[in-house]
Amino acid sequence: MLDKTYRPGEVEGRHYARWEADGAFACGQRPDGAPYTIVIPPPNVTGSLHMGHALNNTLQDILIRYHRMRGRDALWQPGTDHAGIATQMVVERQMEKEGLTRHDLGRDAFIERVWRWKDESGGTITGQLRRLGASCDWSRERFTMDDGLSAAVRKVFVDLYKQGLIYRDQRLVNWDPLLHTAISDLEVEQREVQGHMWYFKYPVEGRPGTFVTVGTTRPETMLGDTAVAVHPDDDRYKDLVGATCILPIQDRPIPIIADEYADPEKGTGAVKITPAHDFNDFEVGRRHDLEMVNVLDRDARMNDNVPDHYRGLDRYECRDALVKEMEGLGLLERIDDNLMMVPYGDRSGVVIEPWLTDQWFVDAATLAKPAIEAVEQGRTVFVPKHWENTYYEWMRNIQPWCISRQIWWGHQIPAWYGPDGTVFVEHTEEEAAAAAERHYGEAAVLSRDGDVLDTWFSSALWPFSTLGWPEKTAEVARYYPTDVLVTAFDIIFFWVARMMMMGLHFMGEVPFHTVYIHALVRDERGQKMSKSKGNIIDPLELIDGYGADALRFTLTAFAAQGRDVKLSAGRVEGYRNFCTKLWNAARYCEINECRPDPGFDPAACRLTLNRWIVGKVLEAGERAAKGIESYRFNEAAAALYQFTWGTFCDWHLEFARPLLQGDDAAARDETRAATAWVLDRLLALLHPIMPFITEELWEHMGEGRETPLIAASWPVLDPALIDPAAESEMDWVVRLISEVRAVRSEMNVPPSAHIPLLHRDASAETRARLDRHRDAIASLARISHVEPADDVTRGAVQVVVDEATYILPLADVIDVSAEKARLEKEIAKLDGEIARFDKKLANRGFLEKAPPEVVETERERRDEAAHARAKLDDAVERLSAAL
Repeated sequence: MLDKTYRPGEVEGRHYARWEADGAFACGQRPDGAPYTIVIPPPNVTGSLHMGHALNNTLQDILIRYHRMRGRDALWQPGTDHAGIATQMVVERQMEKEGLTRHDLGRDAFIERVWRWKDESGGTITGQLRRLGASCDWSRERFTMDDGLSAAVRKVFVDLYKQGLIYRDQRLVNWDPLLHTAISDLEVEQREVQGHMWYFKYPVEGRPGTFVTVGTTRPETMLGDTAVAVHPDDDRYKDLVGATCILPIQDRPIPIIADEYADPEKGTGAVKITPAHDFNDFEVGRRHDLEMVNVLDRDARMNDNVPDHYRGLDRYECRDALVKEMEGLGLLERIDDNLMMVPYGDRSGVVIEPWLTDQWFVDAATLAKPAIEAVEQGRTVFVPKHWENTYYEWMRNIQPWCISRQIWWGHQIPAWYGPDGTVFVEHTEEEAAAAAERHYGEAAVLSRDGDVLDTWFSSALWPFSTLGWPEKTAEVARYYPTDVLVTAFDIIFFWVARMMMMGLHFMGEVPFHTVYIHALVRDERGQKMSKSKGNIIDPLELIDGYGADALRFTLTAFAAQGRDVKLSAGRVEGYRNFCTKLWNAARYCEINECRPDPGFDPAACRLTLNRWIVGKVLEAGERAAKGIESYRFNEAAAALYQFTWGTFCDWHLEFARPLLQGDDAAARDETRAATAWVLDRLLALLHPIMPFITEELWEHMGEGRETPLIAASWPVLDPALIDPAAESEMDWVVRLISEVRAVRSEMNVPPSAHIPLLHRDASAETRARLDRHRDAIASLARISHVEPADDVTRGAVQVVVDEATYILPLADVIDVSAEKARLEKEIAKLDGEIARFDKKLANRGFLEKAPPEVVETERERRDEAAHARAKLDDAVERLSAAL
């Protein structure tokens, strides 16, 4: 007998361990089935499960479990990312406590220490994914720095270099002056800061008393200015284009140039151009062949390209001193307050500098062309489709990709330098030495490039490197290209686009047919979760408190395309109650001896109730399948929730109670078998979303079954099982009872009051139905008796179902006038709320300043209030008619 209470903590670990031990997640078990492949977005090896992981991996697991049940040869390829900077920082912090730096150990010893940390502590995230229920093929788990993936990385680098698609160049990068490395845009955090705009006057050479005024938020960079730009159509400066102004303090002549980058509407319309310290200025500098003057060193201190009295100063010390000097020269026109976005390193927490340095780059523009065409041709589609525009926007304006990092943990670049600086790019040191000997005519001493590759470089190869490429493995042949990538929108640029480029270039085919972009998980008010706001929700705490199935169903139920998930513990608790409802329904079935009958034929059911519920589970399964296959996960969850809680539990089991407990043996046996059959199908339908509780009930309700639910087939039923007559009749019963219940609730009719149900204008068929279902209607709607009526008495409320009008005399159980007054008071209260929402949503200041998710939440609350008011309006109208 099932326990009275479902305890997920006692069930989940046991089932997961058995699934994994039995190899239930392994690919290749259905060699006759078509392959279905998903590669997991590899979490950082340093990571812990956060709510974004929970949503992303729940959706992937639903797809994998569903297609596994549909007979596909499903592979969910797991693995973790070496997370270069993040992992190096974790180990360096450990060493700080010992008074050590990585330089004390040396490169090789430090890397050995990182590997030890990875072996001891790097499995946290994969253990947490198991707690969520992720059915990855763990036997195939990969790591972006394991031997096979490292070989793939070396081959790709060498091949692209020899094809002219990787090169070394001096360009601007995001430079972290604390970590001393270039970082990607994703590792840059833009923070809103209240700063200043300083306006400096630059004297025009040969025109005494004439100045060009430029604004800057970073005065220290003016020492690297090499031009002033104005818009070619700006009449204020037309006579100055081609002239020269003198850069103050440096006393260096710099040209005044015309470039459309200058915005006549912004500031003075003239902008200082510092090509070595601003990304936009860099492009202006290249267009006009300007000198690139770097004034900062790797610590963001002033270097030898500035006057002596500034050399060695921190950038902000220099800023203060320079502003004072400009003021003393009479060249500081004014200082304005300026609210601006400032880039910070998300790991170091310091302000990032655009810095001119020698780095390795990928010719992304060339690789992007086939990747753009693949989406244009529909070989890869984005869901929702509007994300294709984001993809195109970035890919059509793509810049060279900086792939080198000045850290030690990662894939060291396979490049060696000869005595004269000649570079030799090869797979191994031996191959590089041989190439150098051919070049020089004799053996030469080589030094290896100390940089490592951007983490995203190895991640870009993930869909095929994890399958064994560059070896020609059976897995590459069978499982590439993959079917779908499930990811968040923020890495469309950094990961999705780069996998597209690398997959097409090296495999000749797109890496995935579909890219499903899910939304963010926010708090219940629509705010982004962050440590500073104190609103982070830990998925592991929710699993501990409510079970993995409750969390998974919550995330699925709110995973609507294009809408962020608003999460709270209360919502997860609500779906914990859904688990409890399912458990209690199964327990009720067990108590009433509803056991699976291998010989049961649903098409042979005689009773209308059983034909109805058989058809309803078929419809629920079709809706769930359609939702999953179209990536409308919330619609799949809604279909199953409505069927489980409403149709099966609240209606079928209540309708079936007298049959299960009655004396008609034939009706009892059919209803037991039909109910058990439907419950079995329901467990299978719910399994992809709620794997643990469904597996537990499957095992318990069908003792002795040879096949666990994870290996069972998805219910695909004959549409002929839907009986339109049975569906029409039982749906009518449900609607009638629901209408009566709604009136009772709206009018505050006491639950203990049994009232008459009178009817008029009922057809012969309706009267026959009333007669057949009289007992169920009386019991579930709390009706004393059902009979026809010629007229409507005062104090009676009317409802219409199909052609018939039903009359509920309420004068003897409620004060109709008082009830009408109460509802009108509620309406007035709601009118006030709606007016407040309307005023707020019409406030331009609110709309401009509030985050979009907050505005959306306010609109939703306004709509909810309006919906509640409409229902009360209907109730008041009924009461008015009764008076």
